[in-house]
Amino acid sequence: MLHSLTPRAYRRFLSLPLLGPIADGFDDWLAANGYTRDSRGYSIRMLKHVDADLRRRHVKEVGNLTHPILHACWRTLIKTYPSFAGTVRTLERYLVATSLIASVRPETASSVSILVEEYANYLHEVRGLASDTIAHRRHTAQWFLQHLDEEGITLKKIHRSHLDSYITTTGKRLCRTSLQHDISALRVFLRFLAMDGKAPAGLDSQIDTPRLYRLERLPRTLPWETVSALLRSIDRTSAMGLRDYAMFLLIATYGLRISEVVAITVDDIHWSQNRLQIHQSKTSSPLELPLTNEVSTALVKHLKRTPPPPPHRRIFLRMRAPIGVLKRTAVTDAFQTAVRKSGLSISFQGPHCIRHSLATHLLKNGTPLKTIGDILGHRSAASTSAYLRLATGDLREVSLPVPGRDRHVKEEQR
Repeated sequence: MLHSLTPRAYRRFLSLPLLGPIADGFDDWLAANGYTRDSRGYSIRMLKHVDADLRRRHVKEVGNLTHPILHACWRTLIKTYPSFAGTVRTLERYLVATSLIASVRPETASSVSILVEEYANYLHEVRGLASDTIAHRRHTAQWFLQHLDEEGITLKKIHRSHLDSYITTTGKRLCRTSLQHDISALRVFLRFLAMDGKAPAGLDSQIDTPRLYRLERLPRTLPWETVSALLRSIDRTSAMGLRDYAMFLLIATYGLRISEVVAITVDDIHWSQNRLQIHQSKTSSPLELPLTNEVSTALVKHLKRTPPPPPHRRIFLRMRAPIGVLKRTAVTDAFQTAVRKSGLSISFQGPHCIRHSLATHLLKNGTPLKTIGDILGHRSAASTSAYLRLATGDLREVSLPVPGRDRHVKEEQR
């Protein structure tokens, strides 16, 4: 409540001509989303400047606010109050959460945006693709159309040289693997354009892709001693440290993917049965794992320190306001921070290397390949067999002698 935050000045904020009616609700929303008392105070005190700027823009009531108006307000206030102008962004999130303004910024309905939306609907309704796949292919379509627009080329006049120009430009910012995925998505988009005659037919077959060979790269692994040292180096006296330790311990114990870690909910942990239910994002099939004592202890410590507030059910949430779902990129950021603080020599940028390290560690300890595949959630044994190439010590033992080598050695000894 605003009265408890500023007992002496709360009436002044409630009397603001434009934002006064929502000031109390705004403070309640800040408190519910994990903002500290000091942050709430800064935001509430900044409301008078936001209110004055919006009224100068002839906004007479909150219902007339739009995203462009709030963006213009932010651009003005950041010049005078660079440390506190973020209150406008926070206020914008509150207005969206309470349905006082639309959640999506209205964009100019250009021909490009209409075409991209039509393409996305086709991928969803006709092809039935997953949302992540649609997002990637939508992104490729936008980049390609933007390239054509910069070159002044219309869809009807596309030919192979324009495709080569786009691929050359894209290849400067993507690696070979990513470029292959991008070209694959471009082929789908070109076939979509050709269906309705928006572009010449047959362009999709005129694109060549980088040559990638199965198993051409070794899995990125760390020595198991390095993984253990990284876990020990995490500061478990802080709430964020307890969260990060629990996340990386889950990966190191079960070889979970990042998407599987962030998706774990309170309902997935069966404490009495010592079971952990995992919803595999890649195979869309459930996986049941035994809940080890070490993992159980780490989860309990994390939940006691930072229990998920209603209505959230996920185990791992954002630690900084606003509280919400933890994204996969945040886990990667936490891994990079942990590596930097540990002082260990780890060149890999993401925690997925811990998953590969676990597979190699189990293989070196004699765990059957089928068991490793079951733990990692592999559908095919071919996926697990990739780790056999890392067992160089075992491979040396099964090598055959070089034909004729013993005879040449004996002749040299004579």
